[in-house]
Amino acid sequence: MHDGTLQRLFPAAKFDEPLRRYTAWKIGGPADALLQPGSVDELLSAVELARKHGIPVTVLGGGTNVLVRDGGIRGLTLHLAKSLKGTELSGETLVAEAGALYPVLANMTASRGLAGLEFATGIPGTVGGAVFMNAGAYGSETVQVLQWAEVLRDDGEVVRMGPEELGLSYRRSILHERPGWVVLRAAYRLHPGDPEELRERIREFRALRMNGSPKRPSCGSTFKRPPGDFPGRVIEAAGLKGLRVGQIEVSTVHANYFVNLGGGTASDALRLMELVRERVRERLGIELEPEVRVVGEP
Repeated sequence: MHDGTLQRLFPAAKFDEPLRRYTAWKIGGPADALLQPGSVDELLSAVELARKHGIPVTVLGGGTNVLVRDGGIRGLTLHLAKSLKGTELSGETLVAEAGALYPVLANMTASRGLAGLEFATGIPGTVGGAVFMNAGAYGSETVQVLQWAEVLRDDGEVVRMGPEELGLSYRRSILHERPGWVVLRAAYRLHPGDPEELRERIREFRALRMNGSPKRPSCGSTFKRPPGDFPGRVIEAAGLKGLRVGQIEVSTVHANYFVNLGGGTASDALRLMELVRERVRERLGIELEPEVRVVGEP
């Protein structure tokens, strides 16, 4: 939408902004308008204004587990990771805004002797993204500590939803079927723990992640776990480590990470994902399901 409407409605936004600057994969065409709301109220106002004028809204959190297509994103893109990061701790309950980073929450709660979010140190995403996909690591998931999430529905109502209402399951929530809904904040129910023991657990998790992750840009885990197995092991067993399309490669460090060697495109990534799925299906009879969320225009 380049008729001046976006500039008039959202003067604080950045226009024709390359989204590769905001994604962990360093891939993505331009956003028509990219807005970083400074508060939940500003986010609500922006969404209301966009909907009033029929402008599509896309939410981008930390840019992990997402692939932005090469054509970019039409309408208004809300980038939350560097803006909506407020937190409030009351007793054993933590309330965090949608843009707060999970590793930051892990460190903050551990230092205050509150246990439950140590696993979050291995998830380089935001609260909103974690609720959206029930993010988890090291045997724990968001659903185990989530008390409620505050969600803006597409009818303009803001509602609090518990884990059951959100339909949280393995890397999934009801939000996958409600693309117009936006997570605003979430509350986590924690429990007392020894700060040093919690910090040590976080250090162990961080070391595991660093030792098992490639150094080049990726989206994180590309595929979900197939029943009773792990996607990295399956892809490696199919002999696909090092397989490459354009500048996107199946990592030789961890086969479920597809790395950007420099200048990779979304079309490269999508072709490689489909090629890996086909070969795993042919060679092992296993169907891989993507974990990465694909947004934008071809």
